[in-house]
Amino acid sequence: MALNTGYLKSNRTKSGDDMFTPFYAVEPIVKYIPKDKKIWMPFDEEWSAFYQRFKELGYTVIRSSISDGQNFFTYEPENYDIIVSNPPFSEKDKVLKRLYELNKPFAILLPVNSIQGTNRYKYFKNGIQMLVFDARMGFHNPQSMQTPIEGTPFATGYFCRDILPENLVLEELKKFERSLM
Repeated sequence: MALNTGYLKSNRTKSGDDMFTPFYAVEPIVKYIPKDKKIWMPFDEEWSAFYQRFKELGYTVIRSSISDGQNFFTYEPENYDIIVSNPPFSEKDKVLKRLYELNKPFAILLPVNSIQGTNRYKYFKNGIQMLVFDARMGFHNPQSMQTPIEGTPFATGYFCRDILPENLVLEELKKFERSLM
């Protein structure tokens, strides 16, 4: 039996944070977000799949990014209801701390193994919801904006608070291609 050593080879540093969500990975969370809620996407550019897809579907969306001078750890828009995004994985502990400080419903993509960790336990022990998939999703990177790179060495899912109907939801990940740019 082959060993799964992909997690040992994945880039878990800031340089590995430039991994962008494909459109097919946005679809599973859309159905759980009420249309009458204003969504803040704090790690998104105008070309991001989250921003593009939710706008196409008629949601009210606010996006921000550090490239616009709006750092998630210090910036907060005035009026929003829910946070949805793909944060930098290398900062997941800081991101979760900030999310719980903001005290809003959220759905963020993280590696599934993020469920473990002594720093994260204090947040998750009072309830975390997860939307996980039957397959691993791929990601775009700066060199591959047209087609996501499949074969990611780790499983990814949505970690949610006050979004899903149950604490654990399993979904089929229906992959299709659509370029980010």
